[in-house]
Amino acid sequence: MSACTVKKLGASAICVRRALSLLTTRSGALRTNHCVNASYSAPFPPRTHTCGSLTSEDAGTRVVLTGWIQPGRHVKNVLFVPLRDSYGTTQLLISQEDSSDDVFEGLRNISPESIVLIEGRVRLRPEKSRRPDPTGQVEVLVDRYILLNAASQNLPFLPSDTKHLANDDLRAKYRYLDLRRPALSNNLKKRSRVAHIVRSVLLEEDFTEVETPILLKSTPEGAREFLVPTRILTSGDDGHGPQFYALTQSPQQPKQLLICSGGVDKYFQIAKCFRDEDGRKDRQPEFTQIDLEMAFVSWGRGDQDPADSWRIGGHEVREVVEKMIKSIWQEVEGVTLPDSFAVMTYLEAMSRFGSDKPDLRFGLEIADVTHLLPESPRASLESSGDVVECIVARGPDKSPFLNAARKLDFENRQNAIIERVLIKDDNHSSWLSKSKIISTLQEGILDQDPRVNDELRTSVGDVVWLSRRRRVPEGGSTTLGRIRLAIADLAKERGEYTPTSDPHFLWVTEFPLFTRADEDKQFLAHGRWSSSHHPFTAPMWQDIGAMYEGRIEFVRGQHYDLVLNGVEIGGGSVRVHDPAMQEYIFSNILQLDASEQASFDHLLHALKCGAPPHGGMALGFDRLMSILCKTQSIRDVIAFPKTGSGTDMLFKSPAPVPKEILYQYGIQPR
Repeated sequence: MSACTVKKLGASAICVRRALSLLTTRSGALRTNHCVNASYSAPFPPRTHTCGSLTSEDAGTRVVLTGWIQPGRHVKNVLFVPLRDSYGTTQLLISQEDSSDDVFEGLRNISPESIVLIEGRVRLRPEKSRRPDPTGQVEVLVDRYILLNAASQNLPFLPSDTKHLANDDLRAKYRYLDLRRPALSNNLKKRSRVAHIVRSVLLEEDFTEVETPILLKSTPEGAREFLVPTRILTSGDDGHGPQFYALTQSPQQPKQLLICSGGVDKYFQIAKCFRDEDGRKDRQPEFTQIDLEMAFVSWGRGDQDPADSWRIGGHEVREVVEKMIKSIWQEVEGVTLPDSFAVMTYLEAMSRFGSDKPDLRFGLEIADVTHLLPESPRASLESSGDVVECIVARGPDKSPFLNAARKLDFENRQNAIIERVLIKDDNHSSWLSKSKIISTLQEGILDQDPRVNDELRTSVGDVVWLSRRRRVPEGGSTTLGRIRLAIADLAKERGEYTPTSDPHFLWVTEFPLFTRADEDKQFLAHGRWSSSHHPFTAPMWQDIGAMYEGRIEFVRGQHYDLVLNGVEIGGGSVRVHDPAMQEYIFSNILQLDASEQASFDHLLHALKCGAPPHGGMALGFDRLMSILCKTQSIRDVIAFPKTGSGTDMLFKSPAPVPKEILYQYGIQPR
């Protein structure tokens, strides 16, 4: 029969066993021993402090602490044992001279990660042993303890062993152990703090927090949805057979209807969203976004040409979001951001940086050299609607990217027309005209325009990457844009470039309103035009005529993305509030059939009931937190994340369901 005697503030306490048994050493002396799988289920005193709160001012104070025992050190007749809770770590000192044998032996034999309550006196550490961390000035001399719950001696891994960190799958399976690591627990606390700041700022701006439905109807507006079967046999559409809800991809329609109702002027929500996307790196099937919507947002500034390039509507949304972001960085990071963030149009971003979410922390800007070409190749490019552009990586005394640009092995998956040129003494005055890209556009070798080296500031030893592409950019990046990022990544790997951690915020505006469908959305668009963002985004007022005339590719949307150091952290738009325009977009541009349009009948009717001009935005909360916490993966800022493939190794989901249950929902398994 196993049991243990535990000291509890001067009185004996019973370790969870049905009977009390005193264990003795071989010499016959009483001692406290460690019961395997023991737990304490009786009243115990409350803690007086946390493990992260003790300072030198507490020296001499008697304290009660609770926490997890960490692997310690045994030096002669003294034990040094760290005790950790969610607030920090305090060093316990158990001396055979000052503590009883049962306390000394008991704590020496307790397995790591066991839960204990200790009583003792705070004292200053010896001066040579003091550390700069919050509790590094003191230690607690223990004289009594209670083993509240013993940890198994065969844990899958020790959270405290950061030098030999378990692999991702093992830590995901035992997430409750992994969350004991301060790195993760601190991330969750910071997440809570940021959520509080968000709420405080928006409530101060007279926003109303409203919860919107998660169970809605499947609609053809975006990525694949998670379907939720129900035992309801009929629906509002008088459907037959199995009926399904869809988990919301975003609160887009509910929040627009909320604003259309007039009952709420400014809405926000920290919302859960769901997308059944194919396995993508660092994506989660369920994610959180800071969602907001405002009534009576502007539609632009008339004929004015603003200095900061914000020519679209929605500046009210911009001002609120900037205030919120500035408050977060000020309170959490201690960083004062600029009064307003930089603005760049989609066309400028794609032309200068080859990306719709440019990283402004480094140069390597792209230059269009079409105008510097001889007349024959220039005319050929103009007739085909193409341009030739380049990136120049300058000598090592001017740029850290030269070696990376020279050694980069770029994987040209799109079979784009690209070329790398090393400028030497013998080609300094002809490197562009003799390049393969230009040679294919002309007969013979023509003289190179002397302005080439002057405008590009090229010198012998520089490396130039050339590319030919369509003049009107499409998608989220160009070939040179991807090469630019690849050069920076390689320079970073080689230790030749270290990106600054300073935040470089940027608004990107005036995206194409419509694009040909992405490959992952062809199942919805069937080769038709698709909305670049969603079908409720309003066109720029200057392009409404082009939209009705059928010049779809020239229509710009009142959409805005917020980018931080090359990462999109949020996006929003001014919405269509004209029911006739919304119906035209559905029918004539997106070419939705009658059943697809019926999915939006409620929204169209709401627009016909006197809907105000409105707009909003959603910021990816998980992505924002991963940046603030400086983590490589958003999984590190989510308490219980899924893997990249969407599986949950802790709760073992998704999982099959018995046929008997499927039959209740009218679903016939294959």
